[in-house]
Amino acid sequence: MKATPWLDVLDEAIRSCAAHDRADLAGRLRARRAELAQPAVRVVVLGAAGQGKSQLLNGLLGSAVCAVGDDLTTTVPAVVKYSASPSAMLVPGDPAPMIGSEPADSLVLEGPAPAVPALTSGDQIPVPVEHATADANRRSGVARVEVGLPRKLLETGLRLIDTPPCGGDGGEHARAALATLPQADAVLLASDVTRDLSADELAVMERVLTVCPTAAVVLTKTDLVPGWQRVAERNRARLEHHGLPVALFPVSSTLRMLAAKTNDTALNDESGYPALISYLHHELMGNVDVLRRRSAGALTRLAVERVVPPLRERLAELQQGGDGELTARYRAASRKLDRLQRESARWQTILSDEVADLTADLDYDLRDRTRRILREADEYFETADPVKDWPEFEEWLRDNLRSAAEANSGWLLDRFEWITRKLAAVIEPPRSELFEPDSVLHGLTRDELDELRMPNVEKFTLGQKLFVGMRGSYSGLLMFGLATTLAGMDLINPISLGAGVAFGAKSVFEERGTRLKRRQATARTAAHRYVDDFFLAYGKESKDTVRLIHRELRDRCTAVAHELRTEISDGAQRVKQVIDAETAERGTAMREVARRIDELDLLRRRAEALAPRTVVRGLTA
Repeated sequence: MKATPWLDVLDEAIRSCAAHDRADLAGRLRARRAELAQPAVRVVVLGAAGQGKSQLLNGLLGSAVCAVGDDLTTTVPAVVKYSASPSAMLVPGDPAPMIGSEPADSLVLEGPAPAVPALTSGDQIPVPVEHATADANRRSGVARVEVGLPRKLLETGLRLIDTPPCGGDGGEHARAALATLPQADAVLLASDVTRDLSADELAVMERVLTVCPTAAVVLTKTDLVPGWQRVAERNRARLEHHGLPVALFPVSSTLRMLAAKTNDTALNDESGYPALISYLHHELMGNVDVLRRRSAGALTRLAVERVVPPLRERLAELQQGGDGELTARYRAASRKLDRLQRESARWQTILSDEVADLTADLDYDLRDRTRRILREADEYFETADPVKDWPEFEEWLRDNLRSAAEANSGWLLDRFEWITRKLAAVIEPPRSELFEPDSVLHGLTRDELDELRMPNVEKFTLGQKLFVGMRGSYSGLLMFGLATTLAGMDLINPISLGAGVAFGAKSVFEERGTRLKRRQATARTAAHRYVDDFFLAYGKESKDTVRLIHRELRDRCTAVAHELRTEISDGAQRVKQVIDAETAERGTAMREVARRIDELDLLRRRAEALAPRTVVRGLTA
């Protein structure tokens, strides 16, 4: 057969199904393609039980080929085709696949392809034509009945397929009827005119049109309903209301068979069959390529509708991104970096605050200790004579200042040890090995105290004592000598001599006490000066030590923060590289999936151009 556009579309659908790992769809489409390439046109007749479906076929063929009667129900499909002489064969095989209540389109495109056995003459069971369908209904293990008749209606390749009753109950007969749809080029749905089309019949027609766009409704038994025209109009309206504007043919099989017996043309016209036969001859057999085109379009559209959803789901997954865990890790690393920035600043703040408090406490402690020493020194020199007691005082003062320095230094080291452990505890993860006190405070030394030299003090020598005594004695002698002369005594008399001796002794004692006070004051001043010098020198040394340790701890905090920042940044960078790589890969996959969806969408539009979803009465529309 020469290649046609609908074959190209169907072949493209087969390739697309195979490319998207749907070998099952591809296999069924290949089987259907082989059927469409054949010259035969298969018209499947569907209908619920008691709707005159078998009588409809008998009327079309002009003979009682299909068994009819209230006690007879078609159980296997009957295929009526052209033959030079009447013949009938029972084709054995498995019953129709148990499809269940699935949509009609799933009968074509889901599940394994139906097995079509390669029958030989030995496989087929010949039976009389007039009893063929009745025998098939009574026997088990019959797949279908094939009947050959020398009818002009069938001579051009038309094949009529009678089916078991179908309805909404999903029974075995309904499944057998729907199983014939994969081979249908057109469908006739039989429904008696005694009532309006039922909801089940409308549902069957909707399912049929999904697979086979060429279909018609045949209203049977018009001879039983005088006002069948009104019923027909209501049914046309219902079909259009449900978006099913299919052709509708009212017929009477009884009138058709009676007209055939009596050769009554008027009765034949009244039966309505001429319009139906004209539809089969002209609309179907006269537009075989249109039938093929519409079937190919419907099958292609269904195949695309089954291949595209998984691709859209895949595209949605790719668009949403499958690296949620990596993104969460990257964001967590970013938050960790921000937190580390804040934490490192907090470490420095803690260190600065603690060092400031320590400096103030150390200064106060040293000043308090030196003041207590000075108070003891002042009390000491209330009675002690620096001339005699200075060496002992000097040793005492140096020992006390040394003790004060050692206590102050020990407190400095203890406080810094506490600060280092506090810093090590607030760092996550703890880095105690970097803040060991011995590693921070190593190499700190203290200078020895300067020598405390004795101040220059004036000694009270013997000559000075004689001079002071003589000066006091002279004043006493003169004062009392003048006083006694008034009494008529000499200037120098025992009383004036005694007064001179007393005044001389008093002058010596007073001068000695005055000189002692001056020596004590000088000693206190020297002690104060020495302690002030010590306070300045040691205070400067203590502050230098604090600054040294502060810088060491500050540098170590900075080093820890840098190390942690580098570690986190490296980890985040590695995650970012993986995310970028996956993003690039996902972008490539998205473009590939989008390209496939676009290709399938184009194929779907080509299929819809072959078989528009809106079904019209004429095939040429």
